[in-house]
Amino acid sequence: MIERDVFHLRLKNMEIQAERLLDSRLSTRPIAIISSPHQNGTILSLSNEAKEEGLVIGMKVSLVRKMSQGTQLLTYNHSLYERINHYVFQSLSSFTPVIEPRGINEFFLDMNGMQAIKGDVQNTGLSIIEKIQKKTSLSGVIGISNNKLISRIVTAVVSDPIHAVRIGQESRFLSPLSPSVLPVTQEKDIHRMLKFLLINSVGQIQSMMRYLDDCHILFGVHSNSLDKESRGYDITPVRPPQRKDHIMEQIIIPYDTNDESIVLSMVKDISEKIAFQLRQRKQIANRVRLEIHYADGHRSHRVGSFNSIDDCHVTKICKNLFQSANKRRNRIRSILLDIWEFCSYVEQINLFNTKRSRAISISAAIDDIRSKYGFKSIQNADVLQALISN
Repeated sequence: MIERDVFHLRLKNMEIQAERLLDSRLSTRPIAIISSPHQNGTILSLSNEAKEEGLVIGMKVSLVRKMSQGTQLLTYNHSLYERINHYVFQSLSSFTPVIEPRGINEFFLDMNGMQAIKGDVQNTGLSIIEKIQKKTSLSGVIGISNNKLISRIVTAVVSDPIHAVRIGQESRFLSPLSPSVLPVTQEKDIHRMLKFLLINSVGQIQSMMRYLDDCHILFGVHSNSLDKESRGYDITPVRPPQRKDHIMEQIIIPYDTNDESIVLSMVKDISEKIAFQLRQRKQIANRVRLEIHYADGHRSHRVGSFNSIDDCHVTKICKNLFQSANKRRNRIRSILLDIWEFCSYVEQINLFNTKRSRAISISAAIDDIRSKYGFKSIQNADVLQALISN
C-alpha cells in the first residue's frame, strides 16, 4: 500500500462557535441552531448549555419552546457559515493546494509529499489548528492517516486536538468502535441486519468478513464495501472543488432593535464596504442578496443587482432591498449582504458635471483615504451617530 498523508480538519459545533464569535452576548447562553422557526422546524446543532437543558438534535421547535424558554433559537445562517468556511479554506491553502471541503465544517487536506517541506506531520497539524484559531477564533481537531475514511473517523471519535493512525494500524484502530462510524452502515438494510445480529463493534464485523460468501448472503451488494471499510481501506482521492466567487459582509447590531434610523445606518455602512471592494476589483455585481435576521429566529431576504459601483448607487439599492424585505415589526439582530456574478466594470468619462459623475468622484476621493488609512478612517456622521447611541 502506498503511504499517503491525508488530514481531516473538523470544526466541532462550528455553527455555535460562529454565532458566539459574532455576538459575544451568546457566549454563555444555551443556543440551538434550528432549520426553521416554524413549529415543525428541528434542531440542527446545540451548545453544551442547551444539552444540559435536556435538548437533543432533531427535536421539534414546538417541543423546544415548551421545555426550555431560556434557550436562544437561531435559524441556520447558511450565508454566515459559508463565509467562515471560505476564510478557513483560504487559511488552509497556505499548507497545501489540494483541499476538499465536506459540508460546512470539515476539510480534507492532501499533505502527500509535504513532510519534506513542512516537517513532522503532527507539528504541521498543530500549525494548522493555531492558524485557524488566529484567523477565525474557531477551534478544531485534526485526524491524520493514510486515507480520508480513517482521518474523518479520527476527528469524530477522538477528543485530542491531533491524532494520527499510521499505515497498517487501521484495523486495530477501528476494532473497538461502533459500526455506525462506517459510512456504509447508514444504508437501512445494513443497519437493520447489524442490529438483528447484535453487532456492536467494528471488530465483530472484521471477524465476520473472514467468511465472505456468507456475508454476501447477509449484506448483498454492500458486503464488499462493508469489508473494505471495516479494515479502513479507502483509495478515494482528495478532490478540490469548483468554488464560486462571492463577496459577503455582515453586521451584528450591538443590541436588537427595530429603530429604522439605526438599522438603515448599518445598511449604509456595509453597503459602502461592498462598494469599496467592488471598486478595488473594478467589477460590478449582477446579483446582490440582502438578508435580515430577526431576534426571534426568523429571517427575510430580497435579491437585486447593481448598475454602478459608487457609494450613492450601491447604498440606494441596498436600502431599497432592505425596505422591501423588512415587512415585520420584530427587532433585527443582524444584516448580511452577499454579492456574486461579477463582471468587469469601466466607468465612462462624462464631459458634463452630473449628479452621477459627482458621486463617482466623491467615492474615488474617499477610496484614496481608506486605502491609505483603513476603511474606518472615514465614515458618515449618521453611521457614527448610530454606533455611539448604541
